[in-house]
Amino acid sequence: MAKPKEYLNYIAGKWMPARSGEFFESENPADHTEVLGSFPRSNAEDVSEAVAAAKDAYQEWMRTPVPERADYVMRAGLILEERKEELSELMTREMGKTLKESRADVQEGIDFCFYIAGEGRRFFGHTMPAELRSKFSMTVRHPIGVVGLITPWNFPIAIPLWKIGPAIVSGCTSIFKPAEDTPLLATLLMEIFESVGLPPGVLNLIHGYGEEAGAPLVSHPEVRGISFTGSLEVGRQTAEICARLMKRCSLELGSKNALIVMPDADVGLAVEAAAWGAFATSGQRCTATSRLIVHEDARDPFTEALLARVSKMKVGSGLDPEVELAPVINEKQKHRVLEYIGIGKQEGALVLTGGEELTGPGYENGNFIAPTVFSGMTSDMRIAQEEIFGPVTGIMSTSSLDEAIAIANSTKYGLSCSIYTRDITSTFKAINELEFGVVYINAPTIGAEVQLPFGGMKSTGNGHREAGPQSLDEFTEWKAVSVDFSGRIQKAQGID
Repeated sequence: MAKPKEYLNYIAGKWMPARSGEFFESENPADHTEVLGSFPRSNAEDVSEAVAAAKDAYQEWMRTPVPERADYVMRAGLILEERKEELSELMTREMGKTLKESRADVQEGIDFCFYIAGEGRRFFGHTMPAELRSKFSMTVRHPIGVVGLITPWNFPIAIPLWKIGPAIVSGCTSIFKPAEDTPLLATLLMEIFESVGLPPGVLNLIHGYGEEAGAPLVSHPEVRGISFTGSLEVGRQTAEICARLMKRCSLELGSKNALIVMPDADVGLAVEAAAWGAFATSGQRCTATSRLIVHEDARDPFTEALLARVSKMKVGSGLDPEVELAPVINEKQKHRVLEYIGIGKQEGALVLTGGEELTGPGYENGNFIAPTVFSGMTSDMRIAQEEIFGPVTGIMSTSSLDEAIAIANSTKYGLSCSIYTRDITSTFKAINELEFGVVYINAPTIGAEVQLPFGGMKSTGNGHREAGPQSLDEFTEWKAVSVDFSGRIQKAQGID
């Protein structure tokens, strides 16, 4: 077997190995025998070097006009558009999702590049009246400085661009630490920004494991802000460190999303939404539909139709156009999902379909789990409260809209929730009372659009939003400016 290609970190405009000289490999989750490359196993020394490069580049980059900064993002989006099919195929091989989902991931990155580049000419502040004569008041945005961008593996193009794009437009310089499961896509993304001429030090790439490279990035004293997407456990640790160091911290964490089905719903549409929301990307989305809250008057037809739909799902390599359910990301995640399935059985939930690892011809070298549907799931069960991040969902029964909303709100998370109903009263009651940052009416829980703010309530995050114009708030401070042209000292609040 040929030795896999060795890739490097990108610091101050140069490609270089980790100081340790060590590498780790990226494998195809559908076929462990395919190694896509070897990547630097970085540590605190590499992080410090990248932070120094970002700090050196900051002043000049901060002074660069905002439209000029945004133009680099636009050009990167155009290259992504040209290379969409190549990147999609590599994404399916490295991350595992189906090819159509990989194309959507890249397309979302393209869309966001174009969107946030437009914000470079809409970098709006506000003007407001002053209380004194001959005085002008306004607000402007100011970049927060050097920032760390820590991203997950499930959307290896879209989510990094959700962070890189607004950081660049805002005038921040960055250290990008991607997930160790998808380093190849991160490297190719960095190559694209290099190819458009982004100045050295503005965006730096550090590969490695979270505890070895991510943690030093979070705790580095010269890093003024951290944007992190990942698990609740690591998010808590990140928030604690950032709080002690008084640095900006944006967290996008887990969730336990719900789809509510009322008696007047179009059952066929609700079933398709449930299947797509629960099993797209093998349930490895922070917006995945892991709870199905179904009114008892609709439960039987919904359950029958859902099982019929799931039984038709083909599981296999995402490169197969007929596959709907691709592998989970790695061995560790596979065992985690299977452990949760066992917990659900112990808690008294009934497996209606799936519930096992798939082995045998076609599955022997990958991380494959059959799509799993529980019934009899109740709010006190761990499988109804904890994020599984795999192809597992469960049906929960309800007798009223009020109860359905209470069940949906009963977890510590609050990212995405959907309700299927034709009733206008039920619709607006759900909009008003659901404790979720993203609410869909007659649509699946997955499917974010770049012009809308993305983020959750409660333990799903800490109040920041990605995408939309709100994404600039992660990387800027508001500066209040007053210009007094009276020619004398004027004291505010009526002091003579």
